[in-house]
Amino acid sequence: MRPTHVRFKVVAFAVALAGVTYFDRVCISTLAPEIMRDLGLDRVQMSFVFSAFTLAYALFEIPTAWWGQKVGTRKVLTRIVLWWSAFTAATGFAGGYHSLLATRFLFGAGEAGAWPNATRTFSRWIPLSERGKVQGIFFMGAHLAGGVTPALVTALAAVLTWRQVFWVLGLLGVAWSTAWYRWFRDEPGEHPAVNEAELELILKGRTSEEEHGSGGWAILLRPRVILLCLAYVSNSYGFYFLITWLPSYLERQRGFEKGALGLFAGLPLLLSVVADLTGGMATDALVRRFGLRAGRAGIGVSAYAIAAAAMLAAALGGGFVMSAVLISIAAAASMFTLAASWAACIDVGGRSSGVVSAAMNTMGQIGGVLSPIVLAMLVERFDDWSLPLYVMAALYAASSICWLFVDPRPLQAEA
Repeated sequence: MRPTHVRFKVVAFAVALAGVTYFDRVCISTLAPEIMRDLGLDRVQMSFVFSAFTLAYALFEIPTAWWGQKVGTRKVLTRIVLWWSAFTAATGFAGGYHSLLATRFLFGAGEAGAWPNATRTFSRWIPLSERGKVQGIFFMGAHLAGGVTPALVTALAAVLTWRQVFWVLGLLGVAWSTAWYRWFRDEPGEHPAVNEAELELILKGRTSEEEHGSGGWAILLRPRVILLCLAYVSNSYGFYFLITWLPSYLERQRGFEKGALGLFAGLPLLLSVVADLTGGMATDALVRRFGLRAGRAGIGVSAYAIAAAAMLAAALGGGFVMSAVLISIAAAASMFTLAASWAACIDVGGRSSGVVSAAMNTMGQIGGVLSPIVLAMLVERFDDWSLPLYVMAALYAASSICWLFVDPRPLQAEA
């Protein structure tokens, strides 16, 4: 009997989830100039609006991941998507700085836990041999959506107000959550379309994972988990630069016109689409050839070193197109590590993979909270847009060093 392929449909749902999250996150950076003019916000105020989402996301990430571990990702992801869709639409009703700040905070609180719960879903549905590739496909969907969002939102903004754009995007999540709740099951054995051969393949592929990890909080204090978390800070710090201030950097520092701005603002995430998939395939191939530690940590060390070098080169100057391309290369190199990072959370965490990945992502969100604020303050104080690029280069270098000491091999049951 040949295995069915229901697990691939689960991946397709997760990729759609990732895409919708990025449509809703990235659109605000493209619309920021119109929002600032309409509501009378300055650069620092807008940076706090950006960071309000990220702060709430960080605060609620681990509790929501723990909740998904307890009641299942079918219910929790449905709640998450309905919540964030409501507050995406509510962003269009903001009347001033404080209402916009509150709305984006609540938006972040609602979206928190989406990706750790997706990782938890993969730990139940995807065999070990396919996890790096699946994580890469997942992030590919997210970054493809993020890469096309500036152009899509620019096109929508030509016929709609910025408020109406948020209302339209809010409808996407409602459609996803309805389909997800009706079709998905937390365990593959509960899904009527899974045959015995596919169930055996999935269970055999996760056996070694399920023999460790108690689901307790003490696992977050283990050195390898702490190193994973620290290494992830730069990824989110750099990413939030891309989805908040990069359009402004390209327009004000590099002189891009509106037409080119939509292309080059989306270029880092479009290149990341390729990096996501190849990074996932690379980490699986290296694990098969050289073992778990080399397959995960080798990706982290080398890719973050490339990201640091490219971002440093972008900060040092050159033509405006070359600077934009170098930033895109740095971003793509950073995203090349994503599959290895999130797969390592499953490797290390086992039954606690949701909590471990949530802790890693929470540390990343701390970087995301700081990213737009630090940029705004540096530019306001020194009137130099290159300084934030030096900060990102240094953080990427620090992540490369952290990965030198990451051991992604499974923790024992007492963790």
